[in-house]
Amino acid sequence: MIQLFKMAIRNLERNRRRTFLSVLAVSIGLALLLLIAAILNGEMGGALQNSIQIQSGDLQIRAASYDENKVSLDWKDLVANPQQVIDQLKTIPQVTVATPRLFATGILTLGDNSRGVQVIGIDPASPANQIFREGLLSGTFLTTDDREGILIGEPLANKLGVKVGDQISLLVNTSNGDVSTQLFSVRGIYTTNTSSYDEGTVFMPLVKAQTITGAQDHASTIFVMLQNRDQADAVAAALKSPDYQILTWRTMNDLIVQTEDFANAFLVFVYLIVLGITATVVTNTLIMAVFERTREIGVLSAIGMKGRRITTQFLTEGGLIAIGGVIGGLILGAIAVAYFSKFGISVASAKVTGILMRDTIYANLTLSDTIALTIVTFVVTIIASIYPAVLAAQMEPVEALHG
Repeated sequence: MIQLFKMAIRNLERNRRRTFLSVLAVSIGLALLLLIAAILNGEMGGALQNSIQIQSGDLQIRAASYDENKVSLDWKDLVANPQQVIDQLKTIPQVTVATPRLFATGILTLGDNSRGVQVIGIDPASPANQIFREGLLSGTFLTTDDREGILIGEPLANKLGVKVGDQISLLVNTSNGDVSTQLFSVRGIYTTNTSSYDEGTVFMPLVKAQTITGAQDHASTIFVMLQNRDQADAVAAALKSPDYQILTWRTMNDLIVQTEDFANAFLVFVYLIVLGITATVVTNTLIMAVFERTREIGVLSAIGMKGRRITTQFLTEGGLIAIGGVIGGLILGAIAVAYFSKFGISVASAKVTGILMRDTIYANLTLSDTIALTIVTFVVTIIASIYPAVLAAQMEPVEALHG
């Protein structure tokens, strides 16, 4: 075995440039696969996590007749006495946060500029709103008893030319079908680094939202976070009631889940293309080596070397190329992933609907993907060596000696 490796190394050193290019092809192929997997994980995983934190939660409890597409404020479509429901939820060990939220549609107006927005009434003290508190760029966060303050997103503030402390008119729909208008002060400007969400969402204290919309002691939904997201289905089953809709994060983010499944399926074809190109380079390298060493193979066969050993010799050379390529690929891939993990890829200009994708995608490479792609690349490189190895072993000694 040691002799085989020594001969394989010697043979590969005969044409160092070609060997280097073959190893480089495998390295670049693996590095590209790792980077693609990391970016996809960062994109889909980031979008899902982002959506859960700012919009869906792990669970939501709504009235049985509530339709989020209509943003109804009719009392029969809202959760009555939400605090009572929250007190019941707090008795469940898996529940870490439960907070009411009220949704309404409105129009912000400043001078001649106006924008349609979603108005969300929140409990400012709830830990569920920490992401908005941490994203505060200027001003102060809302307080429970604030009756004239709102938070607006940075993109919306830029479009309207609004800054902290400015007065702005807000028109909202009410539970009886009318509209209510009031001047509010911009208490703060926030960002979730998700422009599609920030440019159309305004926050105010829940009590004020209930008052201005006429919803009184009602909420559109109870936003729930769990200790473990995988417990969502079990908790939903335990809370099942004919009076409420119990929605899990998977149901509310079905589009993201389906998009991720489709992207993973499509990614298989991308992997096959990259690996196919890599395998072609390796196969070509070894075939050229076979033809260059035709006389040598004939001599080895003439003195008694069996075809199986010749096959093993070329497979060993392919294995060394694979090992070198995998090591180089892991190094190049680690560098590329580290760069995009730190600086990311800006997609702020891309208008994606239905998915709360952050403005910057950061690469996120998992250990399982690294191991799987490394093994696949190594195996494909070995498979690419089989044809040249068999070609060498099947040469007739007499014909090989004649070149």
